Amino acid sequence: MTEAVETTLRGPEAYSLARRAVEAMEAASIWPTPLNFELWLQYLGDPEGALGREIHRMLAAGEPFTEEAAEVLAAEYLPRGRLTEEIRDAGRVLDRELSSVTEAISKAHKAQSDYGRTLEGAAGSLESAHGAPQLRAIVSGLSSATRKIRTDNETLEKKLELSTREIARLSEHLEQVRRDSMTDALTSLANRKAFDEQLGGACEVALAQGARLSLAVLDIDHFKRFNDTWGHQTGDQVLRYVASVLGKAASGARLAARYGGEEFAMIFPGESLPEVEAALERVRREIGSRSLRRRSTNDDLGVVTVSIGFAHHRGGESATSLLGRADAALYASKRSGRNRVTCADWLNDAA
Repeated sequence: MTEAVETTLRGPEAYSLARRAVEAMEAASIWPTPLNFELWLQYLGDPEGALGREIHRMLAAGEPFTEEAAEVLAAEYLPRGRLTEEIRDAGRVLDRELSSVTEAISKAHKAQSDYGRTLEGAAGSLESAHGAPQLRAIVSGLSSATRKIRTDNETLEKKLELSTREIARLSEHLEQVRRDSMTDALTSLANRKAFDEQLGGACEVALAQGARLSLAVLDIDHFKRFNDTWGHQTGDQVLRYVASVLGKAASGARLAARYGGEEFAMIFPGESLPEVEAALERVRREIGSRSLRRRSTNDDLGVVTVSIGFAHHRGGESATSLLGRADAALYASKRSGRNRVTCADWLNDAA
């Protein structure tokens, strides 16, 4: 499920969207299974998205919406479905490689045992050997056994080398899958899941070590106007533009994330309040420094501005509390006219 739909499901529109999903499934004679319900929430929440367009096409063509069709759609279009399938594939490859290595090691162990018995037999034969012909036969047998064990060992080494390479490739692939699962597909910033994990870890460090930590929340001003006037593709262009500025500002230990919809967040570990304020002011000024043009028509979209709120971590404060204070500072920026930076501590001072 995309972050935009997840954001809707956390707000007052959630019940309306859920009712529409059930009604639409009933109208299309689709059983309301958990998977179908999730697909229909995504379809109705983002009808212009890839999944929405595919379901619309299927319905228009009268294609049967079977359980198999739902599984295919989930694997193709739902991030969790793709991730689950990637993990399943990786598991199958790993099982195959481990079985192959186990078999090779078992064969090598048997070859070593056979070679040991050959050596024992040769030792006994040497004690009772009479004459050169018998000695030559014993030496020939030992040479043959040695060549065989050497060949078996080389085979095992090659198999282990190939398996090591395959497992390394698999490990790299899984790491890429993990990164993809933590990345927002539209903006290439960290997604909500990655943000939550990073903020939780940063707060734990701040609590344990008394380290500095600040959190900023940013919202694109009048974003709905871009979508309503120019359409969702232009709205996506605006989101990517803001994300590009945040991505450049997120150097070092900083993390920039798409929090949901047109909201973004930045985590600042180890920086003072003045340093964070200066960085956010630079972000705000850069975003508003140019007038965007619509890519498809070159129409002037005007200047994009953002409202920003941030909070500095207090001793003993939880991630939820820190986020709540940064959010309150964001809405103070909006109430004060937008296109500005507000610190939560300034609100306390004013109170």
